[in-house]
Amino acid sequence: MTTKILQTVRRYPLSILCIILIWILSFVPFFPETPFDEVMFIDKWTHLVMYGGTCSMIWIEYLLRHTILNKKKLFCWAWLAPIVMSGVIELLQEYATTTRSGEWFDFAANSTGVTLAALLGMLLAYFKVFNKNPRHETLR
Repeated sequence: MTTKILQTVRRYPLSILCIILIWILSFVPFFPETPFDEVMFIDKWTHLVMYGGTCSMIWIEYLLRHTILNKKKLFCWAWLAPIVMSGVIELLQEYATTTRSGEWFDFAANSTGVTLAALLGMLLAYFKVFNKNPRHETLR
């Protein structure tokens, strides 16, 4: 078990760091004011970029470290798990904190970021497969 965890940390260090940062930032009680506060929907853009960036990193690290692409694994760990994590965080913010609130629009922005990253990841996977094997034998 410990070997599997260490192997995962070695394979996906930046992805894990991004996930940890999302958890920390999701429960910080307040943020200082910035000039960006005036930008319309800045909070939603931030959610989209955080989750999109994190899931893009998951795809990139996966593609760099695997020669055979497992679609089921990618679906579960690079799309479904981040969306479920987002929902759990929003529920915890709503029901387990007094300083943060869960919002459906935050969940929608998070899911949009994850989905855009998945589309980008699929495009990168296609080019990786196409460049290595014109007959596409590396997809399961």
